[in-house]
Amino acid sequence: MNNQLAAEGVSDNSHSAQLSDGKFHNSAEVERPSFKKTLGIFKRFITEKKIDAEPKGELPMHSVSHAQLERLSNDTVHFVKLGHSSILAKVYGEYWLFDPVFSERASPFSFIGPKRFQPTPISIAELPNIAKVFISHNHYDHLDKAAIKQLVDKTDSFYVPLGVENDLKKWGVDEQKVHSFDWWQEQNIANSQIVFTPTQHFSGRGLTDGNKTLWGSWAIKVNDKRFYFSGDSGYFAGFKEIGNRYGPFDITFIETGAYDKDWADIHMTPEQSVQAHLDLQGDVMVPVHNGTFDLAFHAWYDPLKRVAKKAGQEQVSLSTPLVGEVFKIQDTAIDKAWW
Repeated sequence: MNNQLAAEGVSDNSHSAQLSDGKFHNSAEVERPSFKKTLGIFKRFITEKKIDAEPKGELPMHSVSHAQLERLSNDTVHFVKLGHSSILAKVYGEYWLFDPVFSERASPFSFIGPKRFQPTPISIAELPNIAKVFISHNHYDHLDKAAIKQLVDKTDSFYVPLGVENDLKKWGVDEQKVHSFDWWQEQNIANSQIVFTPTQHFSGRGLTDGNKTLWGSWAIKVNDKRFYFSGDSGYFAGFKEIGNRYGPFDITFIETGAYDKDWADIHMTPEQSVQAHLDLQGDVMVPVHNGTFDLAFHAWYDPLKRVAKKAGQEQVSLSTPLVGEVFKIQDTAIDKAWW
């Protein structure tokens, strides 16, 4: 599949080097959990006692309004952390959303599954019109069906991994709005370059669709500014390749949370997240994928404490804004231990 097809929103999975036997694969082999191991993980979730899985009180947050966003200047890139991995960007006047998750649960059900303990700082109804929505992969804590349905009429374009376009079409998104990408595919528009880059992860929203859609990350260049959005990934050599091809990055949004020894290949530890940032040739690092849902066995604050310690040891500029706090791509790191 060539770049022009991606730019036109046309999906052709058959040409992807990552696809074989009807499923997508990582560049390096990762452990495939056996049925026995999967049962063991479920047993842990049922029986293992968690300590501080959620905060005991409300977390600090800044509410964001439509009017506040409109007042932001159009001469740079502004970011707002919306919770978990969701990021709102105002990119030289255009609004872009990354992995927008607004639902109460990261689950196919409204009554069971991980429930958010940190609200979003703004509702979808309050958001301005969105030029671009970017999706990293189809897991429930990154692809929110209810949010997509609410965004359909106020979004110009959706950028998704191969295969995910089929879900969006089912949910009412006009296929002309959907642009599906393979790894390393680029789209160049006016003053921006958008690249879908590899990660080491997996996909699936049910029992029968495992790895039938692709997963990845986004490397963005707009004018002379560059930023990176990791999606989910285990630590792998691909970070160095992305950094060599598209870095250095002014800012990286790196998955830091939901790690465990039982799935070490597909989610990084905080220490590995710092190394990924270094591999990517990043300047300022913002740890995401934490502080919103209980998705693993560690304490809710553990990712932030560990990443702050490692960043200090490696002299990495770690930025830890509050949910709802607005910051610019050229800003120095927000050094705030709010956890």
